[in-house]
Amino acid sequence: MKRKKLKIVLLVVILILASLYWGYQKVERFADAPLALQQETYFKLPAGTGRVALEGLLVRDKLIYSGRWFPWLLRLEPELAEFKAGTYRLTPGMTLRQMLQLLASGKEAQFSARFIEGLRLRDWLQVLQASKYVKHSLAGKDNAQIAVALGLPEGTSLEGLFYPDTYLYTAGTSDLALLKRSHVRMEKALQDIWQSRDASLPYKTAKELLVMASIIEKETALPEERTKVASVFINRLRLGMRLQTDPTVIYGMGESYTGTISRKDLETPTAYNTYVISGLPPTPIAMPSRASLEAAANPAKTDYLYFVADGKGGHTFTTNLNSHNEAVRAYRKAQKEKNEK
Repeated sequence: MKRKKLKIVLLVVILILASLYWGYQKVERFADAPLALQQETYFKLPAGTGRVALEGLLVRDKLIYSGRWFPWLLRLEPELAEFKAGTYRLTPGMTLRQMLQLLASGKEAQFSARFIEGLRLRDWLQVLQASKYVKHSLAGKDNAQIAVALGLPEGTSLEGLFYPDTYLYTAGTSDLALLKRSHVRMEKALQDIWQSRDASLPYKTAKELLVMASIIEKETALPEERTKVASVFINRLRLGMRLQTDPTVIYGMGESYTGTISRKDLETPTAYNTYVISGLPPTPIAMPSRASLEAAANPAKTDYLYFVADGKGGHTFTTNLNSHNEAVRAYRKAQKEKNEK
């Protein structure tokens, strides 16, 4: 009788162990099964989400087909239950275990906003408006209100005060926070470059260097030309000549600019029309790159006073008006021949 009971006990133990092993294997296969993803997607885990709520989110979003084994997985591997709130990037082929490890790591998805040199603040605000997962706090605010939000003195012109680059951020980052990062970088870059400038240049303040850099940025996109363009404007400032640069005219025209500049536009006074005013305009006209800042701080040593497009993507630089007029005629001839083809 005792032997029979022992056999029964052993059988029960074996069955229990077999059941446990079977359950363990089920949980392991469940954990190592790929999520139901056909393409990269983003998963948002709200703050305060517990185990049961997470299971519900995974089933709701059809990342897993059933949550039957989910509680058991978290019991067997409690380190996977230390998930952190955030927005995470999930990729096809990722397993449930890998996803939970990602949630536990807190390594949220990184998004990017690219601020391009040569554009204006209004263009950058459009970039922010269109950026994914950015918290929008600046919608409807004018430049004066944005300046106050940035902690800048009332009446500060924001043009040119931000550093062009690609900025990475996590979901929920505000547009204001991204602008602050960009502004801090520009402030540092400007001060560093101001300290290393050619001391003989006719700038009274770092702001004037920033204004010059914005003009250089709009006049050429060729790295090898920036210091030459800078030299033309510096030579003109030293001689008391007007800068006569079209980008400043365009900026001063505001919304009335439609793509072309007429003689009347060149003769119409604005605070930015350097065909009419002497010296630099009152503020930058675009966001300059570091290369343009450095060109403004250390221009080439030349006698150039003029430059005009050469029709090949660059410019022809000249030292006198007669040579400049010849270069203009050559450009117009090349353009005419190009249009006739």
